[in-house]
Formats: sequence, structure tokens, C-alpha cells
Amino acid sequence: MSQNQAEFPYSDTVWDARELWSRDQITAYQTEQMKAQLVRVGRTSAHYSKVFAECGFDPASFTSLDDLRRLPLTRKKDYVAGLAQDPPFGTFRAVDVADAVRVHFSSGTTAAPAPVLWSAYDADRWADLYARYLYAQGLRKTDVFHCMFGYSWFVGGLGATMAAQKLGALVIPGGSVDTQRQIDTILQYKPRCVIGTPSFMAHIAEAAIARGIDLADSSVEMVCVGGEPGASIPGTREKIERQWGAKMFDCYGALECQPIGWDTAAQTGPTLAEDFIHVEILDAKTDEPVPDGTPGVLVLTHLDKEACPLVRWWTGDIVVRDSTPAPDGRTHARLVGGVHGRGDDMLIVRGVNLFPSAVEDVVRAHPGTTNEYVLVVNDSMKDPNTGMLRRITLRVEREDAADTGLGETLKAALRAQLNVSFDVEVLDAGTLPRTVHKATRVVKE
Repeated sequence: MSQNQAEFPYSDTVWDARELWSRDQITAYQTEQMKAQLVRVGRTSAHYSKVFAECGFDPASFTSLDDLRRLPLTRKKDYVAGLAQDPPFGTFRAVDVADAVRVHFSSGTTAAPAPVLWSAYDADRWADLYARYLYAQGLRKTDVFHCMFGYSWFVGGLGATMAAQKLGALVIPGGSVDTQRQIDTILQYKPRCVIGTPSFMAHIAEAAIARGIDLADSSVEMVCVGGEPGASIPGTREKIERQWGAKMFDCYGALECQPIGWDTAAQTGPTLAEDFIHVEILDAKTDEPVPDGTPGVLVLTHLDKEACPLVRWWTGDIVVRDSTPAPDGRTHARLVGGVHGRGDDMLIVRGVNLFPSAVEDVVRAHPGTTNEYVLVVNDSMKDPNTGMLRRITLRVEREDAADTGLGETLKAALRAQLNVSFDVEVLDAGTLPRTVHKATRVVKE
């Protein structure tokens, strides 16, 4: 239960009084917490002790959140370099290993799996924040919560389990394996809420349809998803909500920062945990702040994380912030449309910026497609003089093998909505690989 609940018992919609703080209260709290955090980090983290010294930055002189801009950005390559300098847990570590209680790892798809430590305080804070968001989405103590995030190494499964337990729900730790048993479990134990990656939720729905089971008739009313874009993409949200007959909620976090922001029942975009993180939105090229309503890269600083705190962490995620109060009264800023894409995932096709999430929106909203697609890029698609993409291939599946016109209608829709011409390859349902974790949507051949 939240530390504030002694004087503020949670209502029908609000878990913690901090969710209703004014903008002035949020700023004042962040300023006070930030100074204390920077003083501690400068003393306990080998990485930031060195960075602060090199910048001539004295944390004790911190007076305004604007002072953060005196510090450099922290990027993934810095974290990886720290692991090499002081293995196995790196130079970002700010507690003795004996005082850590948990370590989770990155997926290791592009480099060796990177560890991130949690202290007991971190783990409890993490669970309370997750519980706050699940409560805001509608989960209650009387509900059954079926967790289909992975548990091995991955951060999602245990985090969601801890949160639902803290809230008081009955947890089924299903993991992201054994599709048929997941379906049987839903039918037998009647969870009100399921959670997993969008790809796995789509896969479960397809597998149920193949068995003649309509999940829209099941007990599930809430489909919570994270680990990849999905719930904030209109086409994906509409399709999965229709397949499950339930509301779908975006749960946005990252290994290095859990959580960042989750949808509430209002589904107005992930609400940031501004009593846990300070948020900057920066221009991807200039690193300068951009105003609300303008796309930029999300940069985060922990306000109270103990074991592995980050200062000005460059997430690489492109977002749009809205700091006005939400319709449900919550005051923490929201990310309109969730994560629009990653700066390093963006493709430029004949001068047009293209994110895989924009393609997904069109594909999943288009009649006759399954949930699966992949974008294919190779050197033959590039201009030999500039190296820029001249075209791109989309491989997509059709629900009906007799649908011979899908390629042309989808090509026209993509052109009209994205201003990019695609080579569309239409495959029969079941051709593309399914995933139980994070889907790969851009393939370089």
C-alpha cells in the first residue's frame, strides 16, 4: 500500500494522493528530491562521480531543475562501457551488491545481456507504482490477474506479479509459453485481466480463433500490454480489443527505468510517474528541449532509485507530452499516442520519416490482414549515390487465401496515409513467425 494512504485511503479510482498533485507541487517535489538524489549519486556511483567531476558540477549547488542541463546525457553505450570497466555490475551501481535484492537483464538481441540491480526499496517502489497503474486501469482486489509476460531474466513478469499481489488480486503466473494452456486457463479460471506483449496477445487471440473459441465471450475485460508499441497504435488497439472483447491498456517501461508511464481507464495516453522520474523531451538532433505537443526524444532522471540510478537517460523513444490535467483528474503529464517510435528504428524513404508503428496502424486497421507483418530493407532498395532508401517492402499475411486483391488495396492505403510507396508481398496466414516476447518488425536482408 502506498506511503500516502495512511492519510489518503484510495478511492474508487485513485491509489495514491500524489496522482492529484498540482503542477507546482510536482515541480517542488522533483526539485527537492533531485538535489538529494544527485548528492547521493555523486557520492555512491563511480560513473556519475567521474561525470560530475569532469563537468565541474557540485550537486550541493543544485537549485533548479534547469540545472540538470549542465550535465551530459547518459546513453546505453555509457552503461555498457561501465559494465566492461567494473564487471559484472558496472560503474553505475550505487549500492553494495550485498544490499541489492534483484537483478534483471536486457534481452541481449544486439549485445551481451546487460544486468540492472534493484534494492529492496527499489523493488517495493516498483511494485507500488505498478499497483497504482493497474488500479487506475480498473484492476481490483477481487479480480483474477493472468500474467503472460515472461519470467526468465525478463523484467516484466515479476514486476506485474508483485504489483497485482500488492493490490490484492489473485495472480496466475502463466508466463509466455504454452499457448493452448493459456487459453484453457482463461476459460477455466476466468481472469478479468490479462497482461503480456501485444504480439503474444494477438497470437493468443489467433490461436483461440483456430480452436473455434471467441475470447470476446470470455471473462477478460482488461488486456494490459507492454514491451513493444501496440496499445497506443489505433489500428492495433482496435483489432486486439475486438478480438478479446476487452479494453486494451498501454504499459510503458524499460529495463533501466520501471515503470515510465501507463494508461489509465481513460486511455488518454500513458501517464508518467512524475514522483519517480523527471522527464525531459529533447529535439533528436539538437538535444534542446521541445514544447509540449512537439515530438522529441524522452530523457529520464530517477528521483529516488537506489541501486542503479540514472541521470538524463536517453531512451531513444520518440514521444509527445501533454502536461495539462487529464479528464479523470490526474495531473501527471501524459504521452499522447504512447511511443511513436525509436529514433534508431526510424526509416527515411524518399525523404519521408517512417516509423514501424505507423505502418502497423495501417496494416492492422486494414480489412483482411492478420496481426503479423514485417518490413524488409536491403541494399538494393537504396540509392547508390546517396545511400537513402528509395523503396521498402512490406510482407503481410491475409486472413483468406482467396483474397487476391489485398496487396493492391493495402498498397493504396499505405500510400494515402503515409505518403510512401511500398512493395507489398502478401503471404498466407501462418507464414510469418510468431513471437511470445518482443516482435522484430524491421528485417535487414
